[in-house]
Amino acid sequence: MKRRSAFTPTRRECLAAGLVFGVSVLSRPACADDELAASVRAFTGGAPVREGKVKLEVAELVENGNTVPITVSVASPMTPEAHVKTIAVFNERNPQRDVAVFHLGPRAGRATVATRIRLATSQRLVAIARLSDDTWWSHSVEVIVTIAGCVES
Repeated sequence: MKRRSAFTPTRRECLAAGLVFGVSVLSRPACADDELAASVRAFTGGAPVREGKVKLEVAELVENGNTVPITVSVASPMTPEAHVKTIAVFNERNPQRDVAVFHLGPRAGRATVATRIRLATSQRLVAIARLSDDTWWSHSVEVIVTIAGCVES
């Protein structure tokens, strides 16, 4: 019979840890959803937001939440008649729900913005775009963070 080190987990311990991690990622408190929805409603003034036209690019698995690169692009010709006015990014579980707001105009050429953000934990990110015809479009992405980035004490 092999002796195992005190620091070597058994198969059952590994499975239990994986189960706990999976449940913690998949179960999110309802208040986080409500706060995120309230932040989006406040930003849009209660206007209806539809899925589509917006693409939020971020890695689904982030090792370090201190610096997470994101890119948001919107399908728009960026002409004086049809362009993107505003792009905003919101998060579900950081201390502040609004991450960034970008103001664009037809002279921007492309409706694409990129930046780095901090994420406190695994959560959902939502990108919202306001077009010149005053329609609102969105895209959301679930992100798993292994090392927290912005935890307030």
